Amino acid sequence: MKYYYAPMEGITGYLHRNVCHSFFSDIDKYFTPFLAPNQTGRLSSKEKNDILPEHNEGIFLVPQILANQAESFLAAERTLKGYGYRELNLNLGCPSKTVVSKYRGSGFLAKPEELDHFLEEIFSRTECRISIKTRIGRDDREEFLRLLEIYNKYPLEELIVHPRTQKDFYKGTPDWDMFAYAAANSRNPLCYNGDIFSGEIFGEWKERFPQTDMVMMGRGLLINPGLVGFLKDGQMPSKDTIREFQECMYQTYREHMPGDKVVLFKMKELWLYLIQIFTEPKKYAKRIRKAEKLPAYEDAVRDLFAEQEIVPYGERIFQAK
Repeated sequence: MKYYYAPMEGITGYLHRNVCHSFFSDIDKYFTPFLAPNQTGRLSSKEKNDILPEHNEGIFLVPQILANQAESFLAAERTLKGYGYRELNLNLGCPSKTVVSKYRGSGFLAKPEELDHFLEEIFSRTECRISIKTRIGRDDREEFLRLLEIYNKYPLEELIVHPRTQKDFYKGTPDWDMFAYAAANSRNPLCYNGDIFSGEIFGEWKERFPQTDMVMMGRGLLINPGLVGFLKDGQMPSKDTIREFQECMYQTYREHMPGDKVVLFKMKELWLYLIQIFTEPKKYAKRIRKAEKLPAYEDAVRDLFAEQEIVPYGERIFQAK
């Protein structure tokens, strides 16, 4: 199996990746939160910082591009090649309304003929390996039948399928029947993405799809950053490891972020997920959420580690927020 870390806008930037990789080195590929270049391929300073090779040493990183114009995608490719990247990912999965309203991300899925022309142009001119991360449609699961026909026309590095529509957002459960259709009919290597939160869920998925050997996880790794290691050997990370991990993340943000408010915001984002790996987390989650100063935040985290334990496997199936 190969394990990929899904991009999470605002969370999984290079600071987060580096801390994760230093504690949990089981991830085969990381993907950047989407880059949205203009037609000249120019990246914002934030985007540039995220992809700089010196900020991602020892990490297999794939830049993800959000585009619906071939010239913008190809201009971004030229820019990223200058930094040494030879593999790129096209974002056809983002369900955000501000993205979808511009027919980008999963919004582009509503225009299959335009999408086909877009892919034809970039594959006729690209010099990089291209993968696609896609949902199964914008409005209806049946859209995926046509979409897969289109994807099958092109030599993708891999097709990463999150079997929800844009309208589903993250509600309900992933459509494993439609992923089964992809597994039976895709001409490209296939990767699964969607709601792998625990060993139990992973076991059920793997039993149904034994031939699929790539899985991408996002929220599951935020809940349990040692999830890949657990899937491999059945060992949950120790409380000391989680303590050291979050403390390193905290100190890294304090070193690089402009002010306590930003640091507090970033750590609250992390704890929205990480808190779920603990027994009886509710009152500590509330204290962290309501903390307005770093000392109050630090007290809440210290008490959490002093008074609660890591959830053993099987005691709870984690549910993403």
